[in-house]
Amino acid sequence: MQFSKLWIPLLVLITVGGCAGRTDGRAACGSLIDQGWKELDIAKAEGFSGTVSYAKAASRLAAANGQQVIDRFPSCINKAKRARVYIAASRAGN
Repeated sequence: MQFSKLWIPLLVLITVGGCAGRTDGRAACGSLIDQGWKELDIAKAEGFSGTVSYAKAASRLAAANGQQVIDRFPSCINKAKRARVYIAASRAGN
């Protein structure tokens, strides 16, 4: 009985430690998503919300947000950066 009392807290610590280690890129991901939505709002205000690039940017930002929720920060950063490329294309009228 004493043996299991030692292993249970150890397993809990290992599990929690594994989850806590998945924060690399969290701040960058959130920052890029926030910047992307702000830029998308500016593009909309400038009248570029009807372009294909605008729609692609919006879908990439939504996908980045989904990746952020499930702690896939490298994928989130990638999608948010691609969204910003589409935002720039949208503002150029493409």
